[in-house]
Amino acid sequence: MGFLIRMAFWFSLVLLALPLNVGTDEAGHETVGPIQALFAAREAVGDIAGICERKPDVCETGKSAMHTIGARARETAKIAAAMMEDGQAGDKASDGGLDTSVATGSVDVVLPAT
Repeated sequence: MGFLIRMAFWFSLVLLALPLNVGTDEAGHETVGPIQALFAAREAVGDIAGICERKPDVCETGKSAMHTIGARARETAKIAAAMMEDGQAGDKASDGGLDTSVATGSVDVVLPAT
């Protein structure tokens, strides 16, 4: 999850660096250049790094949330592994000669003789 957030952050920086024309757009808003975007990103990272000093309760809540997410991910992985093992055991049982085919009924269509 953290990897995806970091990847999205750096990808957005790359997208901000692509347009090189700095000025105003059609609505009159000033656009951001690549150097301004880089400085703003550096300030944002510095601000996020210092949040634990300003608000320790936010860091504690974040740690608890990450612990909960990790525990749920482990439990989900255990369930998925058990389901895969059950599926493989079912495949091995079907190789043993057990008839697992399903018979369906059908009706023969009888056409009148012409």
